[in-house]
Amino acid sequence: MVLVRPESTDEAVKAMRKGGATGDTIIRARGSGIQEVKTFLGLNIEGQNELILVLSEANNVAKILDSVKQVIPFDEPGNGIAFVLPVDEVVGLKSQLDRLKDQARDSYF
Repeated sequence: MVLVRPESTDEAVKAMRKGGATGDTIIRARGSGIQEVKTFLGLNIEGQNELILVLSEANNVAKILDSVKQVIPFDEPGNGIAFVLPVDEVVGLKSQLDRLKDQARDSYF
């Protein structure tokens, strides 16, 4: 999962694809960090972000994460975050299962 500003989404997705991601889902998001929320006329002014979801074989995760770290300066505040969650089971990816199996086989041999 990668959370970035909308202007960085395309660059992040390209990097993750280069690292081995076979697809992605992008969800608009908004949130706040530890900083105080700014307001204007009583309305919250929060930056829009996009959450990029990528499902990958475990052996590709480090390469995908390394690829996105090279193009998004996560060490600078406000540029986003990237993290990994384990997935134990999945349904609904029949069209991609063969490709994922091929990736797994190729990486072991």
